[in-house]
Amino acid sequence: MLAGGKGSRFWPVSTPGRPKQLLPLAGKRPLFADTVERARGLVPEDRIRILAGAHLVGPLRDALPEAREIGYMVEPAMRGTCPVLAWAAWEVVQSDPDAVLVSLHSDHVIRPLDAFRDTVEAAVGLARDEGLLVTVGVAPDRIETGFGHIEPGPSLPTDLDHQAFRVASFHEKPDAEAARRYHTRGCLWNTGIFVWKAATFLEEVVTLAPEVADHLPLLASDGPEAFFDAVTACVVDRAVLERSRRVGCVRATFEWDDVGSWEALARTREADPAGNVLVGSGHVVDGSGNIVFSEQGRVVLYGVEDLIVVRTEDDTLVMPRGRARDLKALLHELDELEEAK
Repeated sequence: MLAGGKGSRFWPVSTPGRPKQLLPLAGKRPLFADTVERARGLVPEDRIRILAGAHLVGPLRDALPEAREIGYMVEPAMRGTCPVLAWAAWEVVQSDPDAVLVSLHSDHVIRPLDAFRDTVEAAVGLARDEGLLVTVGVAPDRIETGFGHIEPGPSLPTDLDHQAFRVASFHEKPDAEAARRYHTRGCLWNTGIFVWKAATFLEEVVTLAPEVADHLPLLASDGPEAFFDAVTACVVDRAVLERSRRVGCVRATFEWDDVGSWEALARTREADPAGNVLVGSGHVVDGSGNIVFSEQGRVVLYGVEDLIVVRTEDDTLVMPRGRARDLKALLHELDELEEAK
């Protein structure tokens, strides 16, 4: 389970020490707790591994104190998803060369659980029987520039009643015009849920990703710190999946959201009759389509529409809903202002 993150997408509530997986963005519990619950439906707790930086291990444990058998793999440095998944696969192969590895992000919203489990079981069957690196794709319900897109190729058989296919190509986060074309061509969103035999993944890393493979021997000779010091930062989609001819996809039968911005609360939380989403102490009078998240004190909106208002002990953020994905640019501006003081 990948549980790193910089904590920028949900500022001012999220911070580097409290990234979004530790926030209650879909319900009363942190997203991390919901993800662990999903993982428990797939494997025993002692076969779950959380991959995160040292500064997050304590907060993650505190978020789920009853999960005592879960193991933590502490990333010595942030190098992206390819190096960390290569390390995880290498560790798994040491104890079980035939094991299948399921990689989950700790900050997604997925419903319902039984459909998730069935989809992952179908992906596990493909990974074992066909020797493929399998990703899970979701049918789009809107034009979206924030997700990678998967173009379907020839169909593949599955043990369960799921659609599966070889991946013809990946398209990284497109502009709006390209996203419309991909939608018309039947492309799926790439959820980032991956299923593969650990040994198969390492074979593809060695063949296709020298920027990672050249440093794998360090895991055996000098340990993870030396490996992470030497390896080049890269994401698994580009370093391996886009280069591989052994990639399959199972079409999800569950609802999925990566909760990428404050705007996502309109999809993950229940709204009032006027379309306002209120988390914490919030009240809207003669207004509609607003998102309010308050951790400190009451927020009252009067006669306004389509705003995001977030209040913490230290900061209050107000912005149009349509600018939610621009939050990183705002934080960059704030950093420059702080440096100029």
